Amino acid sequence: MSSRHAPRPPAARSAPRRIRSGAALVAAITIVFAVAGCGMSSQPRPAPPVAAPPAPGAPNDPAALDARDVNAWLDGLLPAALQRTGIAGAAVAVVDDGEILTARGYGHADTGDGDIDAVPVDPDRHLFRVGSVSKLVTATAVMQLVQRGDLDLDRNIEDYLDFTLPRRYEQPITLRHLLTHTAGFEERIAGLIGAEGTRVDLRKTLVTDPPEQIYQPGTVPAYSNYGNALAGYLVEHVSGTPFEEYVATNVLARAGMTSSSFAQPLPAPLAERMSNGYDNAAAPAGPFEIVGAPPAGALSATATDMARFMLAQLGEAVGDEPLLDRPTRELMQRPALDATSLGTLADGPRMALGFFDESRNGRRIVGHGGDTIYFHSHLQIYPDERAGIFISLNSSGNGQMDSVKLRQAVLDGFADRYFPARSGPTTGSVDPATSAEHAALAAGTYETSRGIRSNFLTVTGLVGRTEISVVDDNRLLFQPAPLSDAPAHYEEIAPWVWREVGGQRTVAMRVTDGSVDAIVVDPAFTLLPVEPARSSATAVPVIAGSAIVLLFAILAWPIAAIVRRRLGLPGRDRAGRTARILSRVAVGATVLALLGWVLSVITIMGLQDVPGAVLRTVQVLQLIGLLGVLPAAVALVDDVRRRVGWSRVVGSGLILLALAGAGWFAVEFKLLATSISY
Repeated sequence: MSSRHAPRPPAARSAPRRIRSGAALVAAITIVFAVAGCGMSSQPRPAPPVAAPPAPGAPNDPAALDARDVNAWLDGLLPAALQRTGIAGAAVAVVDDGEILTARGYGHADTGDGDIDAVPVDPDRHLFRVGSVSKLVTATAVMQLVQRGDLDLDRNIEDYLDFTLPRRYEQPITLRHLLTHTAGFEERIAGLIGAEGTRVDLRKTLVTDPPEQIYQPGTVPAYSNYGNALAGYLVEHVSGTPFEEYVATNVLARAGMTSSSFAQPLPAPLAERMSNGYDNAAAPAGPFEIVGAPPAGALSATATDMARFMLAQLGEAVGDEPLLDRPTRELMQRPALDATSLGTLADGPRMALGFFDESRNGRRIVGHGGDTIYFHSHLQIYPDERAGIFISLNSSGNGQMDSVKLRQAVLDGFADRYFPARSGPTTGSVDPATSAEHAALAAGTYETSRGIRSNFLTVTGLVGRTEISVVDDNRLLFQPAPLSDAPAHYEEIAPWVWREVGGQRTVAMRVTDGSVDAIVVDPAFTLLPVEPARSSATAVPVIAGSAIVLLFAILAWPIAAIVRRRLGLPGRDRAGRTARILSRVAVGATVLALLGWVLSVITIMGLQDVPGAVLRTVQVLQLIGLLGVLPAAVALVDDVRRRVGWSRVVGSGLILLALAGAGWFAVEFKLLATSISY
């Protein structure tokens, strides 16, 4: 499940519904790792628009955090925003000082059609899929077993597992690593979200084609649905109770969450209360999504139930007994790794045990976001102020970033309105010369740590890269800014710590052997430098140019044959015919392979499975194309030796270069890797 504010990440976001052609392989691989007071009216009366929030970090008098003001603020913001963005419905809950301050519904849980009336969102009745916010429930279950002594945060998880987990590094993987997204796993897409009716087996999901471990544990924050699902399985295996049953009894029931469940499908009494999910308000309703790794994102819940969960995490009495004792709860909500493993990355945003540090205005905020294909949610609590807010949307909207921006407007607006900064932002303490040196080291191209590095989906790393350049001698320009679709400038405020100019987001860098090897931009997301051979400036022109040449060759050969026949021109000599035929076979195989990769990646990013036999066939075609470099070289040498004319020599040379370029791309981006697990 996606957890953060990134353009459509998985449980997961699918690729864009329509992908234009062009340098097809690159254009096709957009991945969005992506995934997810009581009794208030579900159709509140709109209030006048609320004034814009203060400038980031600026001191300001807080508004009164009471039901009247919160309702007026939400009513002035959300109805118009839903209308503008094409989002069908939203549910919001706010807690403060031990009680549910308000719960509001906006828009529709069912948009209706000609025969069925639209159904307004009721925050007490309608369940929403919360995506990766589910991970907080999973982490809570883990911490209950830690509190009881059944699990140890720093013990090798292999001591608890009943299957062998493949590892690249000798250092043990611990529960602390799993809950902080630092176990080192690459991304996995297969089975993330299945069609309605899909049967889920958590252990089988984890054992079948587990992801490669590509980072040393504890060193690189890299968001991992697999890691969280593995933590959920430890709850199941150690407790001896199926995961869904354990959390239903020990977390949901104890928090008074009587309208929530991890069950897939939902039991009948809850299923009839489930909100529909939509691409946008004008689209037909989508099916109930089956999350293949339930601990990572399968929870369905009402807004009021999520309010009760927030209260329980704030230590309030919402059931017969607390979810966690105070020391365990506080342990769960504070940073869980330090410089011992992270180095200077520990000076940036860090994970707690399941929670993201999302602090703003100098206030400590911990939270988690989540996305499925249709639903987009976020939860934040303020442990020191005993407050919290939850929002969930049941559609993505008309624009790619609509759900992201609307959630962020609500969260930031809540913080700035009720918990503004007590003083202005601190100024930098790094002298300009040193900052200029650091900026120069940071300049370059970066890709996210959340990706695939072991097989053909390595190619998805070409999409979503970040360019960092130096401006004004000692400032950095991020294009795009972290977790955004727009650029932003950053200035150094402490050694290797940079803050957005005019904003509050910070990043931290780690330097190894005189170069930046990682930039943490969010607690579970890191930017890593791209090797020159894999840079977009090299790879994209090579594969695009190769594809164009090979396509042109395929079109030119029959046209040339027709022209020769019409004009009565002689054909090619039989000498060298074998090499020419083999190179033409290689050209055809390469074009078919590239087309196969494009279609496969589009299908996979749409969260559809591609049969292994299809992928192996595409690999065979790619291999034939690579081996075709040899006969293409023979054909070129033969054409030069026999002086067949400059046009044919140039054509043979271009075909050789194109086959070599496509072959290099296939090797560099692991299109021929033995593993086809995704």
